[in-house]
Amino acid sequence: MNGLDPFRRRLDVLDEEIARLLGERFEVCREIARYKHAHHIPMMQPSRVAEVRARYLAQGAEVELPPDFTAALFELLIGATCEMEDELIAAADAAVVTSAGGGPSAAAGHSRAET
Repeated sequence: MNGLDPFRRRLDVLDEEIARLLGERFEVCREIARYKHAHHIPMMQPSRVAEVRARYLAQGAEVELPPDFTAALFELLIGATCEMEDELIAAADAAVVTSAGGGPSAAAGHSRAET
């Protein structure tokens, strides 16, 4: 045993908690994608993204995270969740079109570029 072991064990526990929380956050985003699809809400909500980004930066500052790290983490997280939502909505659109007997051109698009 070396002197770093207690710190490493604490980091391992924290890393497990971070992974669990990220998994939970992605699950909520899956639920949001299903809701947006069912209610014909555009995937991208710029005002919400700005609100969440501001909150992330403020919370990061409160716990003394480097601002560049907090901003990069937010961009990575929002990018991954938006991509996942976009894919889920597109897949749901395709399933609706397929079940209705329409072709791929009949699908309604919900890409980030459109909203």
